[in-house]
Amino acid sequence: MIWKTIWLIGSGGIRTEDPPDIGAQAEAEVFRIQKELLDILGQALTIREVDAGSCNGCELEINALGNPYYNLEGLGIRFVASPRHADLLLVTGPVSRNMETALKRTFEATPEPKLVVAVGDCACDGGMFGESYATRGRVANVIPVDVVVNGCPPEPVDILRGILTAVRRRIQIGKAVP
Repeated sequence: MIWKTIWLIGSGGIRTEDPPDIGAQAEAEVFRIQKELLDILGQALTIREVDAGSCNGCELEINALGNPYYNLEGLGIRFVASPRHADLLLVTGPVSRNMETALKRTFEATPEPKLVVAVGDCACDGGMFGESYATRGRVANVIPVDVVVNGCPPEPVDILRGILTAVRRRIQIGKAVP
């Protein structure tokens, strides 16, 4: 069996998928967003991602932000394990009853000024799950949300736009406070 696999690799090479062709306009948009984020931040932004009950579709797109194409780490944006070190919460999925308390505690542990971005249709409006005995529905039913990113799942560039919108709001709030 192993010899057959080795022969197949040797005869055809290791095949991988071609990179996605998102088009020149979308590629330019990604670079514009990256430049604006770097200009605004001037420092690091730390994100705590919370899965409040999603199907993991949104998490796959969030993970794509770490690949060399989107290069989130190169922008000074990184994911952290503790909400105590986070500037922004990225929440996915409808909030299940079992995650409600955990999400509230995560929100409370995040230092001020905290931002919350709801990612995906389920986080924005409950999606196909809505509100039921098992779910509280959208994230805004449990904690305050600053920005919503619609899509099932949203594309990585849309998630970047949502992060940029949240960061812009933080800058505007910071300027409004004397």
